[in-house]
Amino acid sequence: MPVGYKIYTEHKLVMSTAYGVVTREDALFHQHRLVADPNFRRTYSQLADFTHIAVLDFDATAVGLFAGGDVFDPEARRAFIVSNEKVFGLAGMFDTFRGSKEDGGIRIFLTVEEGFDWISPSGSPSFWHLGKQGTTTK
Repeated sequence: MPVGYKIYTEHKLVMSTAYGVVTREDALFHQHRLVADPNFRRTYSQLADFTHIAVLDFDATAVGLFAGGDVFDPEARRAFIVSNEKVFGLAGMFDTFRGSKEDGGIRIFLTVEEGFDWISPSGSPSFWHLGKQGTTTK
């Protein structure tokens, strides 16, 4: 499965990782699995690491479909980590679509550390070290 996740309930955090060839179906299946997971809460933060994607096999229409689902609460902080222009562009589209739903908690970064700094609640210890542990495929 090219999209995996791990939920850290103690940190109220979902870490998602996409790698290899990622299709529209893979991304939708990830959303469905996440929502069905009994440990998932819409209010959790998310760090989505898209830096290991070799081929992103979907287009702007599919991004609109993903953005139409209300998986995370609009107030949840979500950091998308990207490493190439196509993924950056599609992540930006997702952010724009979600912004029309008054979802202002999404930011796009180039490093995991920057992403963790964004989602770490102010005044609480940073948990960016979790990124070194990687994500498991569920």
